[in-house]
Amino acid sequence: MVDEAGIRRRYETLGGAVDERVRRLFVATESLAIGRGGQVAVARATGVSRTTIQQGIRELQRPELRAGKGRIRRPGGGRKSAVVLDPTLRADLERLVEPTSRGDPESPLRWTLKSVRKLAAELTAQGHQTSHRVVAELLHVMGYSLQANQKTLEGTAHADRNAQFEHLNGAVQQQLWAGEPSISVDTKRRS
Repeated sequence: MVDEAGIRRRYETLGGAVDERVRRLFVATESLAIGRGGQVAVARATGVSRTTIQQGIRELQRPELRAGKGRIRRPGGGRKSAVVLDPTLRADLERLVEPTSRGDPESPLRWTLKSVRKLAAELTAQGHQTSHRVVAELLHVMGYSLQANQKTLEGTAHADRNAQFEHLNGAVQQQLWAGEPSISVDTKRRS
């Protein structure tokens, strides 16, 4: 008779104190200690998949399969970035953003008026598999700052709106050239 409650208790005692590799080796050890039917019993008691238990058993039986010291996963493991999986994603995003981007392309301040969700929907319509988070990360890497859509509506009332941003851009460039930090604060006048 297998004591699944005991296995569950030991597994839960480890909790967040160990990483995924130690957890995998623990369930493998429990499975080997039980013998025949051990993988099924441990999987049922802990909720860990049988493939993970089998991987742990292979690591226990062949130490050369174990990850390098200080590593949990083998080098190169993990999900590849969206740009690696879809090489045209960045170029297509640049084409979508370019008509609505503001600021000098060479300046430290560039912004777009389109929302990341709208951009993600447009990229999905083009056949890319992406999300608003991936789009936001790509825009950040490309040097864009996201501005709220209502700025476009507010900007139409002020004739020198673009001149204001050009002034801000010049001030930021001077500060960066001097090696000083730069902070831009957008405020609204209350009536």
